[in-house]
Amino acid sequence: MERFALFNATLFVGDGSILENATVLVEKGRIVKVSEADSTTIPADFFRINLDGFFLMPGLIDAHLHLTGMRSGDTIKEHLLVPYETLVARAVKDLESLIEAGFTTIVDAGGSIAVNLKKAVQEKTIVGPRIVAAGHSLSQTFGHGDAHYLPIEYVDPRSSRFKTPFGSLICDGVDECRKAARYALRCGADFIKIMSTGGVLSERDRPEQVQFTKEEIEAIVQEARHAGKFVHSHAQGTEGIKNALLAGVKVIAHGIYIDEECCELAKKFDAIVVPTLSIVEHIMRYGREIGIPEWGLKKSEEVYKAHVENIKLAYQRGVKLATGTDFLGGTKAFRQGDNALEIVLFVQKLGMKPEEALVCATKIAAEAAGLSRQVGTIEVGKLADMIVLKKNPLEDVESLMNKENVVMVIKEGEIVKNLL
Repeated sequence: MERFALFNATLFVGDGSILENATVLVEKGRIVKVSEADSTTIPADFFRINLDGFFLMPGLIDAHLHLTGMRSGDTIKEHLLVPYETLVARAVKDLESLIEAGFTTIVDAGGSIAVNLKKAVQEKTIVGPRIVAAGHSLSQTFGHGDAHYLPIEYVDPRSSRFKTPFGSLICDGVDECRKAARYALRCGADFIKIMSTGGVLSERDRPEQVQFTKEEIEAIVQEARHAGKFVHSHAQGTEGIKNALLAGVKVIAHGIYIDEECCELAKKFDAIVVPTLSIVEHIMRYGREIGIPEWGLKKSEEVYKAHVENIKLAYQRGVKLATGTDFLGGTKAFRQGDNALEIVLFVQKLGMKPEEALVCATKIAAEAAGLSRQVGTIEVGKLADMIVLKKNPLEDVESLMNKENVVMVIKEGEIVKNLL
């Protein structure tokens, strides 16, 4: 349909405001009118869709995940024993699950699959959410992205014929970092992903350990800005978070040990924190069952409480937070399509009101994706990315976890799911 009208809806705009009996007109993929109690003025050539009793809101956004096609927590086994083509096929099915769950945009924060699948989504060869992808991440030698259990020539895609969903560009020193950033952009990166600290699921480093110098990060940020892009950093430890913010990084992922000073810097530089509470929650619930190695389980247990408390501090201090799960794909844990868990955790763990959490999953997440002028709110001129829900998530936020509650998904004005 080139032109249609959604009317009689309870409308969540995306900025926290609600319109009752709202009407939204869509033409050629964009929103051309938003009004309240104005269904009598719908033009005759617009197809009418009555949403009386339904909840209308912007499409959901996961601002940090990885399309890997993985189906277990055993990364080594998945890397070495599963054919790359099988991983890609699984990732295509994961995209279908995401759109069915109401996610119209995803941010892939590092990996080789999404950056190449995004064209297939754009040309409608496959069905899925809009993909914003980093492609190959940047890591120092012995960094979070350096998969040390593989020969180093297997890790860096510039020197390897070995295909893995998690290859990283290994770079040390300002000049190497600058060149690696340019290489990532050459490969189609929409933004640049770096590792400014160690992590939970990297065996030989720890979340609080600093990786990359401030000067190295500044060089990467400069290259991104030259290309009209931004930098998104895996940053878990306090000093690594601070280095990233001072160097001009726009998006801080995880933020486990964020403190008062980091919060003030994030606000000063208008940065966004994507806490990814969901992945640690799932590691705690299912980690041993799905094959997470013992060192990963141990570190998850160590950081879990501090992670929640420090992100709660960031929320209370007014830092911009966006929803992102860090999900990788799976059958029980990390499963793409279950990504609304992050919204639920924002309410349950951080004490947010449901409407605040929804803003984090729409308006702020769109900003974290670099798409705030196109999606994230239901406003005139923006792309018509919207979902229709049977239950009001402001009254029952956990209803977002049920795909059957998502009765319609609209992406760029095309109805890609319709259970009405």
